[in-house]
Amino acid sequence: MKEWTENHVKETLPQRTKSGHKGTFGTGLLLAGSKDMPGAALLSGLGAMRSGIGKLVIGTEEEVIPYVVPVLPESTYLRNALKMAAEGEVNTAEYKAIAAGPGLDPNEETEKAVQHLLQGDCPIILDAGALSERSYTKRQSPVILTPHPGEFARITGVDVTELQENRSHFASHWAKKLGAAIVMKGNKTVTAFPDGSAWTNPTGNSALAKGGTGDTLTGMMLGMLCCHEDWKDAVLNAVYLHGACADRWTETRSAHTMLAHELTKLLPEVWNEKEQRD
Repeated sequence: MKEWTENHVKETLPQRTKSGHKGTFGTGLLLAGSKDMPGAALLSGLGAMRSGIGKLVIGTEEEVIPYVVPVLPESTYLRNALKMAAEGEVNTAEYKAIAAGPGLDPNEETEKAVQHLLQGDCPIILDAGALSERSYTKRQSPVILTPHPGEFARITGVDVTELQENRSHFASHWAKKLGAAIVMKGNKTVTAFPDGSAWTNPTGNSALAKGGTGDTLTGMMLGMLCCHEDWKDAVLNAVYLHGACADRWTETRSAHTMLAHELTKLLPEVWNEKEQRD
């Protein structure tokens, strides 16, 4: 098991080309948020917009949009997108990458929506309510699953106690078996890929043990998938920088006090320190 280090990040973060425009850096679709969890759309949306994406489309319930717009006016919106996706009415070809799950219930409508999105050819991140028992071995484009231990247990049947004793083994085994990358969230997050490669993450701390930080990570991955050439680098760099923001917070403040939206406020300076420049 290798560690994804600061040097790996510096070597693989993309450069922002001077001639680029928003189309150069890709359009991402984010299916997130519900009447009871509108903040999930905002937190994941902030993560995406801060992470290199050219254009973000947030697909969410109509009632959620007024909560998000005042904080994130840069995004555009697809109203009632979960219902549209479940009915096969979302054109996946319009997007460079898709993320689904934050703030969604794991119900029949969500399952139908995910099945439709999986028919597309772009990378897709599945988190929270979009995680379920299914296989991705026949899909050609990348699938990234982002479970915490409880969610991993739900989709694989592995006992949580057993899982916690050997997280790297189970992440690697199930990544190969399911045909999907697995980002096993927790202390020293493990990222395992279907080809057998796996990495541990050295950044992060207990400040991340709070609601909403996973939504932020999902958004960061979406943004980085849109601006990175290599999808694996995008996933690993998102995990690293997400943890590095929490580390920056605890340099001067208590881990008890961080809120999820503050990760994306710290990201610009943390990312800036890792960039290689001519």
